[in-house]
Amino acid sequence: MAAQPFPEVVPGSVLQVGPLKPSLEETLADRYGADRLPDGEARAHWLAENADIVTAVVTSGRTGVDATLMDALPNLGAVVHFGVGYDSTDVDRAGELGVGVSNTPDVLTDCVADTAVGLLLDTMRGFSAADRYVRAGRWPALGNVPLTRKVSGSRVGIVGLGRIGSAIADRLVAFGCQIAYHNRREITGSPYRYAASPRDLATSVDVLIVAAAGGAGTRHLVDRDVLEALGPDGFLINVARGSVVDEAALVELLRSGGLAGAGLDVFADEPHVPAELIDLDTVVLLPHLASGTVETRAAMEALTLRNLDEFLRTGGLVTPVPTSRKDAR
Repeated sequence: MAAQPFPEVVPGSVLQVGPLKPSLEETLADRYGADRLPDGEARAHWLAENADIVTAVVTSGRTGVDATLMDALPNLGAVVHFGVGYDSTDVDRAGELGVGVSNTPDVLTDCVADTAVGLLLDTMRGFSAADRYVRAGRWPALGNVPLTRKVSGSRVGIVGLGRIGSAIADRLVAFGCQIAYHNRREITGSPYRYAASPRDLATSVDVLIVAAAGGAGTRHLVDRDVLEALGPDGFLINVARGSVVDEAALVELLRSGGLAGAGLDVFADEPHVPAELIDLDTVVLLPHLASGTVETRAAMEALTLRNLDEFLRTGGLVTPVPTSRKDAR
């Protein structure tokens, strides 16, 4: 199938909001003549001069487009996300305005699932802590590190058995893990045990993996009650969004021994990580890198541009998010 020509673009009609992958930023500027929305006081001046011409915004799940910015762009038709997450964008307001919203699903599923399994292995076996132990010269002086926990055959609960959660489960089956899950609704035909609530799931597993979508509907879905049900022998792995877990309760329980450990790729106030976690060898901390491979980020960039091109050509989107009321205005 022959590649379609690039759509004609009205200069200034594409706007970049927030930082993006450098090669994507370069393409947006060179191919589409996109401006980047300024921060601070310069933003109001830029909007006063240019808001009417903007029809498409390209942003990321970390930045997004809130209702205030949408309302300031009267001809906005699409918000195109680089990333699978879009909870930073006010999708309800987008629906009210007829603005389409897209993300980049599927292309990052494997790398996020790989990261979840890596975090589980590292957290339960203490590999990062053991590496620090060796590098600090403590092995000859102090002897072996304490024993850790076995991963193979462990009971794993997954909060959010969507694309990523299912890919995590598939990988852990190879470890002989017993898989259970919680979704808003039970999945017909799933081979895994369903739990009616996150708390019910937490009471029956050794490890709780959070793979649910972010946003207001899942804020603190894994709350103190769930974490306490997981208990002092339980481990938490989060590759979803920091907002899904009650971070204050998580920190307190990790510090007090109310949980055995945690592997975290996401946090409530990124890039800021709770200082209380920094010196804990029972916690593995990653800088939101789950999709951070050359191959996956290239695929995400390509899908972002496909969504943008589709909107500019037809007014539709290749991968609209299901909560948008229309593909585009």
